[in-house]
Amino acid sequence: MAPLLEVENLKTYFFQKKHVVPAVDGVDLHINKGETVALVGESGCGKSLTSLSIMGLVPSPGGKIVDGSIKLEGTDLTKMSENELCKIRGKDISMIFQEPMTSLNPVLTIGEQIIEVITYHQDVSRVEARKMGIELLETVGFSRADEIMRDYPHRLSGGMRQRVMIAIAMSCNPKLLIADEPTTALDVTIQAQIMELLKDLTKEFDTSILLITHDLGVVSELAERVIVMYAGQVVEEAPLENIFYEPLHPYTDGLIESVPSLSGEIKELSTIKGNVPAPDALPTGCRFAPRCSKAFDRCWEEQPELKSVSNSRSVRCFLYEEEEMEANK
Repeated sequence: MAPLLEVENLKTYFFQKKHVVPAVDGVDLHINKGETVALVGESGCGKSLTSLSIMGLVPSPGGKIVDGSIKLEGTDLTKMSENELCKIRGKDISMIFQEPMTSLNPVLTIGEQIIEVITYHQDVSRVEARKMGIELLETVGFSRADEIMRDYPHRLSGGMRQRVMIAIAMSCNPKLLIADEPTTALDVTIQAQIMELLKDLTKEFDTSILLITHDLGVVSELAERVIVMYAGQVVEEAPLENIFYEPLHPYTDGLIESVPSLSGEIKELSTIKGNVPAPDALPTGCRFAPRCSKAFDRCWEEQPELKSVSNSRSVRCFLYEEEEMEANK
């Protein structure tokens, strides 16, 4: 069965006066129908720009998709005009943007913003769209949905705005929902409610989710498969259980080790030394080598390729090529 979304060799670069910045550099990923896939990594790894590339919302001027394909049910979105993409955004692919406090239009009521999306993509009257909007707000947990439709965003809390964003994103029953840091700036209780809501909606609407996050707690609650990004590239891909209990790439291992434990002895948290390199100052060889405790000579000279190590796992690391070579001797 063909994937719902298939991204191959995606390269999104920014063109500056003196140089080219490879912010997303050869990303491959796929999402099956009804599946939730998490894209994880530190800030600056290219996660959000990957999602914006899929939506056709690369910041311009300066940013551009220079290579690769983004296929939704076999149709390449990179070949579409802006008008064609507008018909797909919000209908077949929706996105919950990173910051709920600023993602809504402050001068329009919640109702006007929901009705606008519904009437743009569906052949219904404003009266029907308003009724649908109230039902959507009730679905995402508002008990006084009719009042919320008349409210402006500034009257709502961060958690309530995030629920509105989810209602807008789900208003046309999209095939794919991109959730970019959906629990950022929310307290722990509201985070749990939002995660539970996303779970329920995927079951009810059979929607696939691309979850963009650096929060491994959110990943463990929602995702079935995890893709780890570092410095604009995918460095590991595996089912959820494998990522948490058998990480292969040293970067993935570092991310897992840096998560505080609620059980066992109290110990100092592990950290990954250094920072993610800027896209315009990438090291020669493996991009993680300057921060990697397992790096050897080859890592500083060559770039490893993303290679499959089993039917469901792949990793970008010379350690596993060396192991394979030793096993074949």
